[in-house]
Amino acid sequence: MRRSFLRDNGRSLFFLAIFLAAIIGQAFAGYANENERLAQHGRSSISFWDFIGSSRFLVDVAENWQSEFLQFSLFIFATVWLVQRGSSESKKVGDEGLESDREQLVGRHARADSPAWARVGGWRTAVYSNSLLIVMVRVFALSWLAQSLGGLVVANEELEEHGMPAQSWAEYLVSPDFWNRTLQNWQSEFLAVGAMTAFAILLRQRGSAESKPVGAPHEETETSG
Repeated sequence: MRRSFLRDNGRSLFFLAIFLAAIIGQAFAGYANENERLAQHGRSSISFWDFIGSSRFLVDVAENWQSEFLQFSLFIFATVWLVQRGSSESKKVGDEGLESDREQLVGRHARADSPAWARVGGWRTAVYSNSLLIVMVRVFALSWLAQSLGGLVVANEELEEHGMPAQSWAEYLVSPDFWNRTLQNWQSEFLAVGAMTAFAILLRQRGSAESKPVGAPHEETETSG
């Protein structure tokens, strides 16, 4: 039973494990870096848990999270309406759009084992039909808000160290510091998604669900079964 659970959820468990390892590593590295910064300014060091609860740690985490979830939100939306001939990440040319209830197995076309909200119809089916994008956008929005608020605290701490007046949240949102932090993350995410879309047309990885079969023609857009 345990072995079956691990096998059936291997990908999720693998990425959860390396995520936890990475964020713990980030916490310790950030803690050491912060105390080095404080020492350079002649200030007392802080405890590990004070750092974990600080705006500096929050903004470093949130600015990466919001860019990742923005990437996925845009990718999910784009794959509904846009196609790329030859990409394993794309529907067939001509299949753009939300597709029919029959194709999506909703309402009277749902199967006996379909999720309940796919069968009931009305607003619940409408919400469930877009639930993936809804959740991704909400996480992006909350991460962006956390980044902006945490970044404001950090920016005002640095202004105070230089004897300059604090700025408001609205002022920080239009500041070069905020948009420099934000756009350097966005551009890398957009590049990664675009590169994956383009590379998957001509390149292959045997056994990967993200790749077409090795012998599939370049122009074929369907993923392997």
